[in-house]
Amino acid sequence: MINPSLRIAAKNVPNAARPNDAALGWERLRDTIGYGNDADLIRWADDLQATEQGKALLNALFGNSPYLTQSAVLEPGFLRDLLADGPDATRDKVMEGLDALSKDLPTVADLSRLIRVAKRRVALLTALADIAGIWSLELVTEALTTLAEKTLGLSAARALTDIAKRGAFELAHPEDPQKNSGLVILGMGKLGGRELNYSSDIDLIVLYDAERMRTENPGDLQTHMVRMTRNLVKMMDERTADGYVFRTDLRLRPDPGSTPVALSVIAAETYYESIGQNWERAAMIKARPVAGDIEAGEAFLARLRPFVWRKNLDFASLQDIHAIKRQIHAHKGGAEIEFAGHNVKLGRGGIREIEFFAQTQQLIWGGRMAQLRIRPTLKAMDVLVEIQQVARETADDLHESYHYLRRVEHRLQMIDDQQTHSLPEGETELDHLAIFLGYEGREAFAKDLLAHLRQVETHYAALFGEDEKPEEAEGNLVFTGSEDDPETLKTLRDMGFENPQAVAVTVRGWHHGRYSCTRAVRARQLLTELMPALLGALGRTSDPDHAFRRLDTFLSHLPTGVQFFSLIQANPNLLDMVAHILGGAPRLAEHLARNPVLLDNVLTPGFLDTTPDSAELDEEMDGRLAQGSYYEEKLDIARRWANDRRFQCGLQVLHDLLPPADAALALTNLAESALRRLSPWVEEEFRQAHGHIPGAGMVVLGMGKMGGQEMTPTSDLDLIFIYESSDPNACSLGRRSLGASQYYARLSQRLINAFTAPTSEGILYEVDMRLRPSGNAGPMATSLAAFEKYQEESAWTWEHMALTRARPISGPHELAEKIMAIVQRTLTRERDPETLLRDVADMRRKMEAEHGTDSPWEIKHFRGGLVDIEFLVQYLQLRHAHAQPEVLRANTRSALDGLRVAGILSDSVAEDLIRAADLWQALQEILRLVVEGAFRPERLHKGLQEILAVAGGVERFDLLEDKIRTLAATAHGHYMDIIERPARALPPKE
Repeated sequence: MINPSLRIAAKNVPNAARPNDAALGWERLRDTIGYGNDADLIRWADDLQATEQGKALLNALFGNSPYLTQSAVLEPGFLRDLLADGPDATRDKVMEGLDALSKDLPTVADLSRLIRVAKRRVALLTALADIAGIWSLELVTEALTTLAEKTLGLSAARALTDIAKRGAFELAHPEDPQKNSGLVILGMGKLGGRELNYSSDIDLIVLYDAERMRTENPGDLQTHMVRMTRNLVKMMDERTADGYVFRTDLRLRPDPGSTPVALSVIAAETYYESIGQNWERAAMIKARPVAGDIEAGEAFLARLRPFVWRKNLDFASLQDIHAIKRQIHAHKGGAEIEFAGHNVKLGRGGIREIEFFAQTQQLIWGGRMAQLRIRPTLKAMDVLVEIQQVARETADDLHESYHYLRRVEHRLQMIDDQQTHSLPEGETELDHLAIFLGYEGREAFAKDLLAHLRQVETHYAALFGEDEKPEEAEGNLVFTGSEDDPETLKTLRDMGFENPQAVAVTVRGWHHGRYSCTRAVRARQLLTELMPALLGALGRTSDPDHAFRRLDTFLSHLPTGVQFFSLIQANPNLLDMVAHILGGAPRLAEHLARNPVLLDNVLTPGFLDTTPDSAELDEEMDGRLAQGSYYEEKLDIARRWANDRRFQCGLQVLHDLLPPADAALALTNLAESALRRLSPWVEEEFRQAHGHIPGAGMVVLGMGKMGGQEMTPTSDLDLIFIYESSDPNACSLGRRSLGASQYYARLSQRLINAFTAPTSEGILYEVDMRLRPSGNAGPMATSLAAFEKYQEESAWTWEHMALTRARPISGPHELAEKIMAIVQRTLTRERDPETLLRDVADMRRKMEAEHGTDSPWEIKHFRGGLVDIEFLVQYLQLRHAHAQPEVLRANTRSALDGLRVAGILSDSVAEDLIRAADLWQALQEILRLVVEGAFRPERLHKGLQEILAVAGGVERFDLLEDKIRTLAATAHGHYMDIIERPARALPPKE
């Protein structure tokens, strides 16, 4: 009735943690037998329960594991044979039955059922042998591994046969489909190492060798192989009425997020040789052909040997692998090993540490010592002892702990056939597990478990102790492999990320070399080291998910990563600044991505404290341009210099170190220096072909925000080119002579091109010429005489309004004085008050009709915003400048103050308008810096809300809109009082 080995072992099986479940198990067994009306089985069950050994054996199953109970009562006949023949003979019989199936392959439906029945039987007999202590850990894992290999082989044979029948390819041996098929199925992890745990997934990499496959349509081969692989996986892990065989995971293949489930061996080799990671080298230690064309699989691994086994002692790889391990336990100041809820695989002192202990040293020494190129963890440990890299006592301790922890792992998984590695949290569940392991209760279990965990941790720390560093995060941060680590997701959520799954997937993509900056081995090593600190810095921003997405965009544009990651590693204080940029300033982040060397500048003293004045900027740009050896190089230098300085200004604004008015002046000074210092080089280049015109010159007049010294990070340059020649008929003295009008028109266009033409460094500035006389219909450059005549005879009122902001930027001083004299005469001309008022009001109404908005965030066009204030100021300047020319000031705020001093505006009205203008300028500086596209406050992340609140002078962002509306309403009221209502009161035009 009971095999002698089981009869003896019955004395040592665990008690039933749930006696009621044990009694219920016996009842279910009898019920199942009763349905079959098998008298022999009924007598057998009665006799079995009457024996002490039989009752003990099945109580150990029924009272501890619902899964084993179900497996036992489902097939009473098999259970009887198992108890009678013993686990060894029963295992052999099941395996022989699987071997017989390969000689005459059943249909998919029949094969699916038969291999699931085999799985259930092996699971039951293995559990019984393990619980009874008949089999060692090695025999348990060997049985599970052999079952996986045989069922995989049968499924592969069936899938190959079926797809070959569809014409995908011709099998070399139809009677033995796997032989010379070119299909490579690599078992990874515990399957490869013949160490499968009780409820293990099987990790596979599926490849195909096209050169070994006979097909008339090689171009379709991958499609066929992907379909075949999906059929194979379905055969293994689809849950049916008979259960499943093994959960199958294909995510250890190269870059699983962007590659098909079946890859050619050439594609796989290319991946590993170019961007294979050290954790993948460690994973490949256990890689083993387990099904398909075994010969082709061995050939592939032989070609991959140089990737896995480096000839030189690879201590850099050691650091990288250990950095990965530190991420698994990224705790500040270390972490305590706990009992309840501890993960015996990934937790401190767990199975993974033992595996890493062996694998890291295999990677280091295996290149020179071939005897280390073995798959099983404990055998590798023994070889390390033989080569004197590990003390015998250490290896013995780790052997002992490995066996103990795997035994705990197996009991956990036997309960409900769940792929779990974490102990229960509750005391009752811990007591039940302890009893299943043979303890009387959880206290004794905790004592032994913690002793083993601490023993492993001690030896692991001794191996890597010199490298240990305190980390940023409290919890797991592991991004190796192909699946999300639940503890890592929890850590990311605790750090403030609302979508930790997206973070984990993206980080794995970085490690797979998806971006140029992470394709270098050194870059990935540095990234691995930095990851806890990097995520910690992003987590401290007010919207970690947004900052992380910006970091991903940043890295996607970064051409190389070693320089950037090294700089961050050497200067950890930069992390918070980079996180701040990524979280709050997309334009700065974009520029930083193109120029990571900027972070070197950030480290220089005073970078965030000072803003150079015009003279310093001129001198600096002259020095930079002098370094260029040819014209195009100077254009790139100018762009790089201006963009770097804009970055500095933006960073100062972002950190609230530069008031908005000062930022506007700094940005204007920067644009002026770029124009002044680059123009001579452009003119010299132009003269190479066209020479120069004696007694002639040209001035560039700045208009709009440039003229008013109110530029934002995205401002265009509003320019007018005005020239004068002592001889209107003179021609240039060059090999391609031009008349004055043509000469300066072409020179103007050349200057515009120098600013706007895109190069590898982007553009310098956009240029807007619509304010020149006659607008887009006028010549590119205007003669002084034509400019004067136009202003006197043809200019519209709105053009004179624009002229209030005119300011010479570059060109001969004498000509600049003449131009400004014309401007002064034009603006101080006495005007008909009614005509002026009517013109200004009409223009504002037209602009409102075209650009009107109800959004207070449209600071320019919202009523009471910038346009209303600028119109009001320019109207009053034109209205009163003939009598009080001192009111002519190009800067809007300064002009308001001038109008107040002149008594044209009362102190209260001027103060209202200045307060509103200051807020509009502050907000516009920030919005132009940090917002791309339309501004949508409902989508604004918290970081930008805080920045805007500071700029707006309010405590919270939700108070800012009310302040905007209040100031705008007041400003609009003044506009109505000064312009709109008086204009409406005017008599109709005759």
